[in-house]
Amino acid sequence: MLTRSTALFIGTVLAASMALAKGKQKEVLPPYVLSARTVSVVIDPHAGISVEDDPNANQIARRDVEAALQNWGRLDPVLAGQPADLIIVIRRGHGRQVDETIPDPRQNDRIGGINSSNDSMSVGGRQGTPPGSSGPPAARFPQAPAAPQTEIGGEDDSFAVYNGTITRPLDAPPAWRYTAHDALRPHNVPAVDQFRKAVVAAEKAANHP
Repeated sequence: MLTRSTALFIGTVLAASMALAKGKQKEVLPPYVLSARTVSVVIDPHAGISVEDDPNANQIARRDVEAALQNWGRLDPVLAGQPADLIIVIRRGHGRQVDETIPDPRQNDRIGGINSSNDSMSVGGRQGTPPGSSGPPAARFPQAPAAPQTEIGGEDDSFAVYNGTITRPLDAPPAWRYTAHDALRPHNVPAVDQFRKAVVAAEKAANHP
């Protein structure tokens, strides 16, 4: 049985831990995120195509993210392969802890990208290699379809922000990450809205330390 003094000590430690955790909720983003003006949106290279769901789910999510970013107006999505201040890696969740998927790195080898401003949209030609990727073209884009694999995890949508100005950016830790059910929901894209709020909060914190 715990003595009164021991219980009091544990209670104090827990209270201090909770206060510390609360303090960490304040958004702190690296300066390169706050000064960024261009962004490249790519599909997670490890994301497989779900056998049961829409095989184009990741490509659709990428277009929705780009449209939401353009409507925000702070970051300008650039053509694949062009230099970008930030790289946003997205992945549509399967809604299941275990799913059967087909690996296909060619998801990032696209021929069109969405441009959007409020209610108007246009499609422009776009093609290239995802930033931060490496290896010969044959390894990046195999010609033969891969065999199905069992993918564990990834039931939620994910949205991660990386520094696009460094070598092999996807090998570094992300500056900001958001993972949630329907985080990449079409049209309003909650992940972009959460990122916008994080940037606003970080700027306020930087201006009022």
